[in-house]
Amino acid sequence: MSASIRAYLELMRYGNCLMAGFAAVIGTLIAFNILASSDALGFYSPEKFPAFYSGLVFLAVFLISGAGNVINDYFDIRIDSINRPERPIPSGRVKLKEALYFSYILFSLGSLLAISINPICGFIALFNSLLLIFYAKTLKVTPLLGNLSIGYLTGSSFLFGASVFGFEGLEALFVLFLLAALAITAREIVKDIEDMEGDKMDGADTLPLRVGAKKASYLAVLIGFLAVFLSPLPFLMLVLGLRYLYLVLLADLGFLAAIYQLLARNNPTKSSKMFKIAMFFALIAFIAGV
Repeated sequence: MSASIRAYLELMRYGNCLMAGFAAVIGTLIAFNILASSDALGFYSPEKFPAFYSGLVFLAVFLISGAGNVINDYFDIRIDSINRPERPIPSGRVKLKEALYFSYILFSLGSLLAISINPICGFIALFNSLLLIFYAKTLKVTPLLGNLSIGYLTGSSFLFGASVFGFEGLEALFVLFLLAALAITAREIVKDIEDMEGDKMDGADTLPLRVGAKKASYLAVLIGFLAVFLSPLPFLMLVLGLRYLYLVLLADLGFLAAIYQLLARNNPTKSSKMFKIAMFFALIAFIAGV
């Protein structure tokens, strides 16, 4: 692999793109199984799983996620020149204008692939592309709105995968999207608390810096508790089975441990790690509960 290709893949943060793409395909799989469980006419029999469209879903999410990471680095050039000089743009391995054009190409290709699946996929892809650009330029330094944007964007990977099946798919997976978005938003606030010193030096305007670490902690806890409180909904709504309920209890214990670390121990670093572990168990619960 040439140095230039490696630099562009690094700029995209291809590892994160792979995870986002796989999350979207998992959304397709879960939605298909949910719809198949209540299908009396054989529209969703196993041999009719849309493998080709699942591949398009993966590629679209991979490209748009990569575009979002590239445009983020484009707007972060000043901060990265100080904090992360080894990144492709500040190190000079990718020129600033080339990075901008590269992000536009990725956004365009990803959106075209999404449009080729169906109009709903196309709409979500275009909306998320615009939101990623707006986030990198403005929302990232806007208290709370930036956290909510990341929560939505990450959770929408599942929603995008489900939208292969149109509004039926969106309805089937909406509650899972909501739970994921809540959990991720809570963790994003905790990460901002963890990064307060560095953000203050960089002149950032995050929620903890605006209202204080204590009030930001209370909001993160409130959102985390809401995610735990709503976690049985997929089972109660007959979307997922009993295995989901058992496994999501492990995720809930992780969320409660994260809340404990934040409130009782005042340890946002440990809390952030516990949130991440809990979200992993939640993903396993989603898959196993089908």
